Amino acid sequence: MRATLLKVTIAVLALASVFAMAQHGNPVSASDAGVGAICARTAVRGAWLNVRTNLSGPSKPAGFETMLSEGRRLAADAEQKEKEILAVVEGKMGA
Repeated sequence: MRATLLKVTIAVLALASVFAMAQHGNPVSASDAGVGAICARTAVRGAWLNVRTNLSGPSKPAGFETMLSEGRRLAADAEQKEKEILAVVEGKMGA
């Protein structure tokens, strides 16, 4: 289970790189940063679905509640970061 939650964490961390690209990258690549944000958030959502599926079985692993809480937090963080990135991208596109 922890390995799957790690996938959520890695995808969330990818959003930090995309955010830097949106803020400081070439303005011509703003749409690429937007696509990167959408893809990274999709990866977070997919991994989070997988975590929840794995945790839904009859036997609950040690740390079950902690994993659910952490996963929820990461999913919410990813959603917020995607919104922030897309706002930066929209601001740079100008059209």
